Amino acid sequence: MASRPIVPLQQQARGEEVVGGGKEQKKNGAVDGKNRKALGDIGNLDLVKGVEIKPNRPITRSFCAQLLANAQAAADAENNKKLAIPNVANPKPNVADGIVAKRVAPKPAEKKVTAKPKPHEIIEINPAEEVQKHKKKDGGEKKKKSQTLTSVLTARSKAACGLTKKPKEQIIDIDAGDSGNELAAVEYIEDMYKFYKLAENESRPHQYMDSQPEINERMRAILVDWLIDVHTKFDLSLETLYLTINIIDRFLAVKTVPRKELQLVGISAMLMASKYEEIWPPEVHDFVCLSDRAFIHEEILAMEKIILGKLEWTLTVPTPYVFLVRFIKASVPDQELENMAHFLSELGMMHYATLMYCPSMVAASAVFAARCTLNKTPIWNETLKLHTGYSEKQLMNCAQLLVSFHSTIGGEKLKVLYRKYSDPERGAVAFLSPAKNLIV
Repeated sequence: MASRPIVPLQQQARGEEVVGGGKEQKKNGAVDGKNRKALGDIGNLDLVKGVEIKPNRPITRSFCAQLLANAQAAADAENNKKLAIPNVANPKPNVADGIVAKRVAPKPAEKKVTAKPKPHEIIEINPAEEVQKHKKKDGGEKKKKSQTLTSVLTARSKAACGLTKKPKEQIIDIDAGDSGNELAAVEYIEDMYKFYKLAENESRPHQYMDSQPEINERMRAILVDWLIDVHTKFDLSLETLYLTINIIDRFLAVKTVPRKELQLVGISAMLMASKYEEIWPPEVHDFVCLSDRAFIHEEILAMEKIILGKLEWTLTVPTPYVFLVRFIKASVPDQELENMAHFLSELGMMHYATLMYCPSMVAASAVFAARCTLNKTPIWNETLKLHTGYSEKQLMNCAQLLVSFHSTIGGEKLKVLYRKYSDPERGAVAFLSPAKNLIV
């Protein structure tokens, strides 16, 4: 009886029929492994899944849906193909493997249908933007987590002092109460003071004492002290007094005056200022009598004409008083603060040293020094800073100068201004102690 040729299990697992001997085996090529193209493609199935696919065009909504559908179809085909190919790794087939394969394999009729995602569910994401977001997020978290002991103590100190919860200071509308007053010119007041700020340096006299051979600072102070007394006796307005001093300084800055004519210049300047500011100005003979007839009628009129010629008839100028009334209003003052500001401003006007500061700074410094003298809090606020245009630091030098005049006024021989503001009607502010924090 002829013996049956023994066929290797590897060939039986593939379901190959053996007809002859070794020739048939070599013909089929099972042993050589040359006909394993189907098995060789199993290792390349990852390319079908779409893992390594890098499309050249941008991933739009429709293209992304197409890629998902193709990947799902490729995965289904791979599962079906794995179930159809027997297990060649084990030399002995196991029945249990076939049973498991049948249980795991899906039914051929039940194919998974991949639903096309809705357009609004697919969002295009730029990888570069995502990387930047993650970097910012990581950096922000690291920065937030890293807290030093100094930062913690500083935050606790601010919280304890109430600085973290301090509300922003509001600016007061100082013209709200004058909205119904036509003379207040609320609609134009801001533009007017902007113009005054621009024009104050044009009419500002420069320092002139070096060009006056016969006049010094002491003589000028004596003249101003006497004119304040004349101004008080005639009961003139403060605008007249400030304009008188402005005319004198501007004239002395352009004209050399002998000592004997200095009082004549002061009388003529006050006559001009009275005609400009007052409704009923004093007459010429009134000034002749006040000067104890040191000058006659014609001399006063002649000097008036010379002054007007040198000043080119320019009398409309912003004096410190123009700014002072506005800054006092911005300070929301009481009567005592108003009297103290006027007192310090006139002190500065009487001394030649304040000529180095512009009129607006002298007025703002008088308000600042008055608030320091009366211990007002806050000393300087946003409303005053807005309307004056000066900060507390900018006014410090001029304010210290005014306070130094206040500290020495009681011991000087020129006491007209001291008596004027010692009057109870003006609050007797001359008796108050000067601001200690501004005394150098």
